Amino acid sequence: MASGFLTVAIPKGRLFPPLMELFQKAEVLAEPLEEKSRKLILEDEESQLRFILSKPTDVPTYVEYGAADLGIVGKDVLVEAGRDICELVDLGLGFCKMVVAVPKDGPIKRVSQLGFDSRVATKYPNLAREFFNRQGLGVEVIKLNGSIELGPIVGLADAIVDITSSGQTLEENGLVPIATLGTSTARLIANPISYKMAFGRIMTIVRQLEAVLGEGGEADDPDLADLGR
Repeated sequence: MASGFLTVAIPKGRLFPPLMELFQKAEVLAEPLEEKSRKLILEDEESQLRFILSKPTDVPTYVEYGAADLGIVGKDVLVEAGRDICELVDLGLGFCKMVVAVPKDGPIKRVSQLGFDSRVATKYPNLAREFFNRQGLGVEVIKLNGSIELGPIVGLADAIVDITSSGQTLEENGLVPIATLGTSTARLIANPISYKMAFGRIMTIVRQLEAVLGEGGEADDPDLADLGR
């Protein structure tokens, strides 16, 4: 691959279009790149940036191990992974909340009603355990990788911990939130060695992004980073 390129791991899917729009507005890219169904590496010669398109959960791994210099990842994934990276900028994209949700017509109405014999399904076992430990609740956390909402429906779990933006998926599956663990947005992260070796170039990108990011309103809920401490 050409020398001088910075490699950026970015998530495939719904975050890609607004991310390209932000990069173009910040003049990180002259033209937005197109997400193609089978092409997993995209290059922009003018900006000397190479993009790895990956699953969101893999982005911190690519960055920590140096396969990518930079990455874009949700705070939920970042805290759950616990990788050795540098967090640089809150991009404000992909806002969502991580919640505890239970069947709307079920007996559980408060988190405190989840006892030691309760089971909670989630894609985020580390964050879930930390949350329930802080509540003094010894629930059993079950890791799932697919549709978490199925857990209570099929009797696998009494509750779920998952992210939600509009709440529509929860509602359509008869679930209702009873607690919020925190909020999440997409973050720009860097490999620690790349951050030192390419500090000037990386900080130029950081300043370009910060110049176009508006001041966000104060969130009513805590950042998920509070659970990662």
